[in-house]
Amino acid sequence: MKAKTHPFYVLTGHNFMALTTFRKTGQPVATPVWFAQEGDYLYVTTQASAGKVKRIRNNAQVEVAPCDARGTLLGESTEGMARILAHDQANAAKQALAAKYGWQWRAFNWMMRMRGKDMLFIEITPMW
Repeated sequence: MKAKTHPFYVLTGHNFMALTTFRKTGQPVATPVWFAQEGDYLYVTTQASAGKVKRIRNNAQVEVAPCDARGTLLGESTEGMARILAHDQANAAKQALAAKYGWQWRAFNWMMRMRGKDMLFIEITPMW
């Protein structure tokens, strides 16, 4: 498959993406997040108590777009479907994020553990 034809090609070369989830009213909420792509999947980690988790549980449809750390969009968006992974399903997500972010990933995980934060992983598949 050519990289240009894959819906997630818009994220190539970027370290942050805007993950847009939708409230029950349909109002979009964009959040800048780290992400890693592995094959047809995007992986994101977040706190279990984050608003985006509640919104994904209510409506799995999301939009993703490249952005900077502050959330300023840097390109076009594409649609996907999100799924919250059980802890025993998160190995691919952990490996992909660790490979992409290296020491920053390790430092982030250490900090979250020290703070006692319950983290989870989200898997996003493209809407072909």
